[in-house]
Amino acid sequence: METQALKDARRWLAERGVVEVGGKWVGAEGPERPFTANEIAHSWAGEVFTDESMDVAEQARLAFGMLDLLDDYWVTCEIRFADRGSQGPLPADVLWDGYRRRLEAERDAEAVSYSLWVDWFEDRDTTATAFAEVLGNDIDHVVAEGSDALLRRASRVLACSGPVPWLVKQKAYDTVVRLPALHVPLFEGLLAGYHDVYGDLEPTAALALLARLQLPADTPHLPELRSVLTEGHRNHYRSPHAWDDAVRASTD
Repeated sequence: METQALKDARRWLAERGVVEVGGKWVGAEGPERPFTANEIAHSWAGEVFTDESMDVAEQARLAFGMLDLLDDYWVTCEIRFADRGSQGPLPADVLWDGYRRRLEAERDAEAVSYSLWVDWFEDRDTTATAFAEVLGNDIDHVVAEGSDALLRRASRVLACSGPVPWLVKQKAYDTVVRLPALHVPLFEGLLAGYHDVYGDLEPTAALALLARLQLPADTPHLPELRSVLTEGHRNHYRSPHAWDDAVRASTD
């Protein structure tokens, strides 16, 4: 069942001669080949924010509808450009509610998760606000309620939270460790915190969290991560040989 935002995006594109026919995107002029979702995103997602028939909140909601329709990462880029550009910021409630809703949805959220990781979380100007809005602010509620939707959101955020500064994410990590259903994505977040170029973790605290996780004994990279943290390493790129040493030790 289509949401109103998705219907609005489909209508908006149709008004500009771009329609979906038989699962393929075509233009009113009948192009020689169908458009890809990425081509439509590059051509039209940014134009949403120049449509003066809508206020900025309506533009943002329409952009999220276009994201639902196209499922293309470039739409998230245009949303971020609009928020961080000269005409921004976007209304925070609309922006972050848009992210939270899609992180909670049953459908694939790869474009949204990737956007958080490489754009919002790796940027030190936005990482604290972004993490707080998508998980940190209501982490106690997420764990206490534990609904499927909230767990999906928490799982997706934790898994891509490696670049978030340790002091920003530590409370959320300390809270979710109480919930075994989130142990695997928390491990993924710790692993990314070590391996990501912009990853950040505190070895002693991360090792204490790792010890509390209920993970299968054969979890890939578990012994290696435990080893490098025990030795006090913070990031793969600061100690490039430490991980290789840990891998060799685990196979001896």
